[in-house]
Amino acid sequence: MSVNNNFIAVVVFAVIGASAVGISAQQTPPVQAPSPAGAASPPQSPPAPPRRVGGFVPGQKRPPGDPAQIARGKTLYAINCRSCHGPDLRGGDLGGPNLLRSQLALSDQDGELIVPVIQGSRQNNGMPAIPVSPEDAKAIAAYVRSVVGMIGVQGTPPSLGKEAPSILVGNAAEGQTFFTAKCSSCHSVTGDLKGLATKIPDPRKLQTTWVEGGRDFSATPGNRRTVTATVTLPSGENVEGQLAHIDDFLVTLQLADGTARSFRREGDVPKVIVHDPLKVHRDLWSQYTDKDIHDVTAYLVTLK
Repeated sequence: MSVNNNFIAVVVFAVIGASAVGISAQQTPPVQAPSPAGAASPPQSPPAPPRRVGGFVPGQKRPPGDPAQIARGKTLYAINCRSCHGPDLRGGDLGGPNLLRSQLALSDQDGELIVPVIQGSRQNNGMPAIPVSPEDAKAIAAYVRSVVGMIGVQGTPPSLGKEAPSILVGNAAEGQTFFTAKCSSCHSVTGDLKGLATKIPDPRKLQTTWVEGGRDFSATPGNRRTVTATVTLPSGENVEGQLAHIDDFLVTLQLADGTARSFRREGDVPKVIVHDPLKVHRDLWSQYTDKDIHDVTAYLVTLK
C-alpha cells in the first residue's frame, strides 16, 4: 500500500481489549425550607464545580452507536471515501491513510473531530473537502468509529463487500529488524509468538492483532490485557486489584476474592498507580509508519 505524504498521519485505535465498569458516587444536595415572608434570603454559596463521572479505563470499548446512522454512514463511506481509504479503512488506491490507526477515530465522540476534516479543515494537507451534508458527515464519522470499535472483537474490520488487496507487501528482513529493536524486550519468537502465523493464519487479522496489542499472543490472553492498579493508603497499606473505575474523585478495584473496594480520592491521596499491559503498544501507535506495519507483518507471517 503506498503512502501519500500529503495526507495526515494517523494512528490506530485499538482496541483495547479489557472491558470496564463505570461506578460513580452521587450526592443529592439538602432541600432548604422556604424563608418566612419578608425575611431576607440567606446568602447563596457559589455553585460547586460539576463532578466528572465515569472516567476512562485503559482498554475500555466504545459503546455501540445508532445502527441506522452507522448503516447510512457505511453506504456514504462506500460512495465518498473508499477509493482513498480502502474498503476496510486500511488505505485505498488513491493513497489515503490507514484509518484503523487514526487518532481522530480514537478520540472522536460524536463527529466533533472527524466532521471538520470531512468538511475540508485539512485541505492544505491533501485531504479534500467531501461534498456531503453535516448530517451525512456525522453518519460517516459514526461508521468509522464503529469499524475501529470492532478491532479486537472480531480481529478484522467489517468489509464493504470487496476483498481488500493483499497486505503482504512488506520486507520481512526489515520487519525482523524493527521487531528486534521495538518488540523483543517483551515478546519472543520462541516463546509467546512461537507458531503465531499458524495460530492466526489470516494475515489481515494477524496485522490487526499485533498492532492493537496482541490479544492472541499468549495462552492466557485475558491476563495479558487486564488493567490493574495499586492503591497506597495514607496508612501505608497497599491494595491491589483489577481496575474497574477511576476518575478524579473515585477509584474502584475488583479484588482477587471477587469483591469490589472503592476509595475516595482527594488530589493525590490515596496514591494510585495504574498497570496497563498495553501501554507500550499504545505509545508506539504514533510512531508506526505504514511501511513499519507492512514490514513487521511480513516477518510475523513467517513464524509458522
